[in-house]
Amino acid sequence: MQENIIPHQFSINKEDRTALKGHRSFLLWFTGLSGSGKSTIANAVEKYLVDQGIHTYTLDGDNVRKGLNNNLTFSPEDRTENIRRIAEVANLMVDAGLVVLAAFVSPYKVDRENIRNIVGAESFVEIFVNTPLEECERRDVKGLYAKARAGEILNFTGINAPYEAPEHPDIEIDTTQYTVEEAVSEIVKHIKTKLVK
Repeated sequence: MQENIIPHQFSINKEDRTALKGHRSFLLWFTGLSGSGKSTIANAVEKYLVDQGIHTYTLDGDNVRKGLNNNLTFSPEDRTENIRRIAEVANLMVDAGLVVLAAFVSPYKVDRENIRNIVGAESFVEIFVNTPLEECERRDVKGLYAKARAGEILNFTGINAPYEAPEHPDIEIDTTQYTVEEAVSEIVKHIKTKLVK
């Protein structure tokens, strides 16, 4: 079947779209435990970028699982498929000229490496929101850790499913050491040169 799929060559490409927008496009991938602050920081970074006239879009775990990936469980195989689909969607958005922010636990190294391969290393920025498990449990804003500890949630990362921390992330943020504003500043400092056409 794959041999019958022949991509159409369109007149407009990524370079044309980024030229129109006046900035480069790439993917900011926020990984870390549930409750680490990924979505909070991604939201603040997006707000900063939009205020600077940058065209953005944020993909978030809960939102994507309610729509695009609502047929997937939290089994290791479905987690891998969840991340693969998100990477493919992010890749299309990067091709459209957007700075994409994606906040997902994404616990497996091999899946994060696959994201890098899909979007291309030059378009991938891995941000490890390295908040200790104890702090994530203390926050437990959604009550998920308590449910996992009680055995009500299976395959919950950090409790009864593994999290493979990035060994060499592009950016590492420990939210016990950084405020949200400081995290935004650190990320923006890192990506400023990537934005420039």
